[in-house]
Amino acid sequence: MITIENVSFRHGKAPVLKDISLTIEKGGITALIGPNGAGKSTLFALMARLLPLQTGRITFDELDVRQSPSRELALKLAILRQITSIASRITVREMIGFGRFPHHRGRPGNHDREKVGEALEMFDLGDLSGRFIDELSGGQRQRVLVAMAYAQDTDYLLLDEPLNNLDMHYARDLMKQLRSLADTHGKTIVVVLHEINYAAAYADRIIALKDGTVAAQGKTADFMTEKTLSAIYNMEVRIRELDGKLIALHHA
Repeated sequence: MITIENVSFRHGKAPVLKDISLTIEKGGITALIGPNGAGKSTLFALMARLLPLQTGRITFDELDVRQSPSRELALKLAILRQITSIASRITVREMIGFGRFPHHRGRPGNHDREKVGEALEMFDLGDLSGRFIDELSGGQRQRVLVAMAYAQDTDYLLLDEPLNNLDMHYARDLMKQLRSLADTHGKTIVVVLHEINYAAAYADRIIALKDGTVAAQGKTADFMTEKTLSAIYNMEVRIRELDGKLIALHHA
């Protein structure tokens, strides 16, 4: 279980998060959504210990992110952050292999190599395994980064906008893979998403931030209402049902 208690954050004098308290139950997919500037990526960074906590407390099961050793946290949670540059002379296989470092500490064994191979296959990267990162498209690099987080083999996965640079085919495939990880491997996945319909199709729960506060949260079927989404995004959002799934018609 992820517990967030009374977390606030400021950039200088500007408040970004205002007394956030949340409980995310173990298992399944939780989507974190909201308009630009809502505080989603800041909350993600605090959960992943990419930014230091200023106030409040965040725990993953019994581990306090402020106090726990880095290696202990790395065995509990894997993160995918928004990365704009990657060292170019690294192959795809080597990059994914970095996800195993918390386990082998520089001495990879057969199990580590098996996990890397599994990640290459799962994310359709086998044919690219020997290619250098700077030879890949933006979408291919994004899949490598998600595969690296997967190879870390943790209970928790935190993914900040993993659909960036992915076309429709790979975006849908990735969300299906995350759904499978939650359903068949018992992973707890928290994913920051811009497209509400991916959250509606694949998430168990949705949490919306707006102006640094929790604007709404709940099970996906309860969350997906015209009133809720229109208030979050300050625009009219119509909801329709298609093949048993709720779809937000926000493009026109």
